[in-house]
Amino acid sequence: MMDLIDGPAPQGNQPEYTVSELSGAVKRVIEGEFGLVRVRGEVGRVSRPASGHLYFDLKDDRAVIAAISWKGQVARMQVRPEEGMEVVATGRMTTFPGQSKYQLIVDDLAPAGAGALMAMLEKRKAALGAEGLFDPARKKPIPYLPRVIGVVTSPSGAVIRDILHRLRDRFPRHVLVWPVAVQGQDCAAQVAAAIRGFNAIEPGGPIPRPDVLIVARGGGSLEDLWGFNEEVVVRAAAGSRIPLISAVGHETDTTLIDLAADLRAPTPTAAAELAVPVRLELLATLDALAARLTRGVGQGVMQRRQRLRDLARALPRLEALLQTPRQRLDGCAMRLSAGLGLAVAQKHRAFDRLAGRMQPATLRAGLARQRDQLAARDERLGRAVQRRFEQRQDRLGHLAARLAPALGRMLGDAERKLAEGRLALVRLSDRLEAAPAQRLARLADRLEALDRTRVTLGYAETLKRGYAVVRGDGAVVTTRAGAERASALEIEFRDGRLALTRPARKARGEGGGGQGSLF
Repeated sequence: MMDLIDGPAPQGNQPEYTVSELSGAVKRVIEGEFGLVRVRGEVGRVSRPASGHLYFDLKDDRAVIAAISWKGQVARMQVRPEEGMEVVATGRMTTFPGQSKYQLIVDDLAPAGAGALMAMLEKRKAALGAEGLFDPARKKPIPYLPRVIGVVTSPSGAVIRDILHRLRDRFPRHVLVWPVAVQGQDCAAQVAAAIRGFNAIEPGGPIPRPDVLIVARGGGSLEDLWGFNEEVVVRAAAGSRIPLISAVGHETDTTLIDLAADLRAPTPTAAAELAVPVRLELLATLDALAARLTRGVGQGVMQRRQRLRDLARALPRLEALLQTPRQRLDGCAMRLSAGLGLAVAQKHRAFDRLAGRMQPATLRAGLARQRDQLAARDERLGRAVQRRFEQRQDRLGHLAARLAPALGRMLGDAERKLAEGRLALVRLSDRLEAAPAQRLARLADRLEALDRTRVTLGYAETLKRGYAVVRGDGAVVTTRAGAERASALEIEFRDGRLALTRPARKARGEGGGGQGSLF
């Protein structure tokens, strides 16, 4: 008895599981019971590691569920979870054995109603506004008459047709269309890429750089327009170096791109009107300004002419102005002859004094000094010429080294332009040869059409439809009285003419009292 009491406790018939087996069984039960579920709750902690996956919590007032979205699922999400946002998450329940917890693999995430969307929109608006993205001071002016207009919109909707129609009516301009999705999960990324793509076009390249951008979309619900509220679109619009006009939705619709754009248009058609002026109004204004300029120039000339006449009357006469100068000139002329004689005499006396001092030794010494100075100047001149010659020779060698490649490039350009000219000449020759034949063919077609019209409008076609032409005494008869007066009648049918003669009329009073026959 004591051995039985002190021995090990008896084993039951319950199976034994390893930790992994038990975790796998729990995982299968949870995944089998909750295949695809939709959970409504408030987003709690949000974590975005470098791997690209998204970890966050869904909670209410009594419980918390861990949620995870893989990198590919995050890329497809239209709405990214933010802390404090109420959402409806769609996904699959599973477990994570490594931490002994259950979690929700979220495939899609949607705000829980328009109120949540508006709350998230206001929160995002406040955050981006705090960064200065909506500051009016950073907005750029829209060019008055752009040469090229870039349009970011759907290529198949009515928006692009309305914009092109309005531009054609007001002032036709060159338009570049960047096709994008205007709603859905790809909308924000494509619109932001389009804005950055237009800004990346270099001026003077093969594709003209737009002078103004229009981001346009028709009206829709808040969910349809949500792509234009995404942060990536707002930052792209705010960072655009090209002036940008936002025309998203109708007049009552407001998106964040409207606040970041340089100008907001109530509709896409209004965006086209804001982008270009009316050409006819500009022409009328130009004509009015030209007329004003012509009138102003004419009036200015007339006023200056009248002013000149008024001033001319106040000037003294020419004879009065010249009297005093003429008198001074006569006095100077009379004194000049005497002064010339006196000056010549003075010069003779000075020359005689200098000639008395001139000696041969003085002349030889002066000549020797002049000779030494001339030799020194000649030596300096030779060195300067040699230096100048060497400098010019070095410069000439440098220019010769640069001339050979430039000459090669010029010859290459000339050959290329010659080949292009020959090709253009061949194309023009082909067009010239084909032009007469095409002209003759068009004229022949036109002549044939005119002939068909002539035949159709001729009276012969009318005869074929059962009508006839009546002629009396050789003239066409159109009334009964005319037929009664004619002595002979001729009726023309479709297949020939029939001549009728009138019998001799009976004398008045002969025969019965009835009416006689025409034939």
